[in-house]
Amino acid sequence: MADEAVEDVAGGSRVVFGDDLGNSDPYDEYMEITVGSGSDSSPMNVSALSTGGDEGLRGNEQAPGPDGEGPCATAAPESDDNKAAAEHATLERRVSQADEHEADQALEARKKSQANVGSPKRDYEEDVHHPNWICHRKHVFILSEAGKPIYSRYGNEDKLATIMGVMQAIVSFVQDDKDTLRWIIAGKHKIVFIGKHHMIFVTVARSGESPQQLALQLNYTCSQILSVLTLSQLNRIFQQRRNFDLRRLLSGTEKFIDNLWNLMDMEPSFILGAVRCLPLASSVRDTIGHILQQARVPELVFALLVVDNQLVTLLRPKRYSLHPTDLHLIFNLVDASMAFRTGESWMPICLPKFDNAGYLHAHVSYIEDEETTVEAPGIPLKNGATTSIEPQNFGACLLLLSTDRNAFFALSKCRATIEQKMLKHNCIKAIAEAVGHRASYRIAQTDINDLLHFMYKSKITHQYTSPRLEAPYMTPNDRDRLLSLYQYLHHRLHSQARPLRIIYHVTQQEAVLGWVTTHFELYATFSPLVTKPVAISALNKLLRWIKHEEDRLFILNPQMY
Repeated sequence: MADEAVEDVAGGSRVVFGDDLGNSDPYDEYMEITVGSGSDSSPMNVSALSTGGDEGLRGNEQAPGPDGEGPCATAAPESDDNKAAAEHATLERRVSQADEHEADQALEARKKSQANVGSPKRDYEEDVHHPNWICHRKHVFILSEAGKPIYSRYGNEDKLATIMGVMQAIVSFVQDDKDTLRWIIAGKHKIVFIGKHHMIFVTVARSGESPQQLALQLNYTCSQILSVLTLSQLNRIFQQRRNFDLRRLLSGTEKFIDNLWNLMDMEPSFILGAVRCLPLASSVRDTIGHILQQARVPELVFALLVVDNQLVTLLRPKRYSLHPTDLHLIFNLVDASMAFRTGESWMPICLPKFDNAGYLHAHVSYIEDEETTVEAPGIPLKNGATTSIEPQNFGACLLLLSTDRNAFFALSKCRATIEQKMLKHNCIKAIAEAVGHRASYRIAQTDINDLLHFMYKSKITHQYTSPRLEAPYMTPNDRDRLLSLYQYLHHRLHSQARPLRIIYHVTQQEAVLGWVTTHFELYATFSPLVTKPVAISALNKLLRWIKHEEDRLFILNPQMY
């Protein structure tokens, strides 16, 4: 079947299998169904470092009491369905494999976490008959292999059970032929399928991403679920009950998946597989790194300082590092919840690329300087103006990760030491100035004519940088157009059928150039009248400028112990 191709011109459809994938045109107006046995999943990097096992689920858990006991949480009202409650309690005992007392504590903590984290879903009452439901640019569905709804980006999962059942039937029909359904292209819509860990992930999009890029986003969604439930928990659950309703365990964490897709719609870091670093003077970054190093306690494994979805600095062991996917999940965790600003939080989190079988335990807090404020950027309006927002108190999010679930108080003392030293050396003020764009860089600083914007990724450090967005990319539509162009270049450069080293593409509004080498990836935007030789000459000049500024733009020497 791998070499078979069937065409039906009269019927307006084409079915493509296996080796013919590279010949398909994703912009054709007919329907295209792609089937292949290959897997897009990358192997998990499971470290030898012992993690905390399967205890607990992610949520905004309160700190344990001084006597070492678990959180004293107020339980949510029990369900009226006694049978369902009994089944849930039984499953909890099986998953935790602990005695009855520990299982009750874990369940109480989870209910409190859900109460703190949960929020009403947007467009929750929409279904397939709602006039607005079909207008969304990108739908996301998650269901179990048995067809049980788990998550929908828009609408109520119960009301969408029928359409999810159809998806499960289509996937099963292809699997009966010993093959795997990868995507369907119908006009401007792309329907991408990923099957992983007893779950089926589906996205229906009419956006500019390629099927491979949409599949990457679905893999991120799978990693997001694994950050709440470890892989060993998922396997154990579905092996014991294939038709289990996973929403019971994920209830209250849907907003993290919602926020993840919102970030992926705006941030190029996901398709680049890189982390954005905050542009900061190397002396300030080194000072913060040394503070983390000096304040380290034996229980600490990783320490991160994050601001505005940008990495300020990182402390890690010499033998271990954090994959960009895990860092993106941490950024999403911080970005999706404002509860971390209210105090010190203690919660388990699974980082799938580091260890998908156990939890790290995170101490999350903000370090604030009451005398330091930052001017938040206004919201762009259609007339080119922006709304004005009053200056806000500035804070940097500090995450301290440990394998010891009883290390809260040790890490809390570590955090106090870090805060004291950072305020003493005015580090928060320096970070606030960088976030407020007073110390960041603009495209004019490169001194390159006709260069409108660029993205540069270092393949060695897996970090990327780009200047602030300025005219002509001030409105949301203009920014979406720019991101779509970068996505198009990335798809062409990394095409499995015909990868390219350099590509130059001209539209009515701009000319874009993509360049890939063994050391970097570079995407640049110019005015539309710039020729290819002029653009390449400009990029050479840009590379020299980046080399000169790399100490400020990247974390070249992270602190290690």
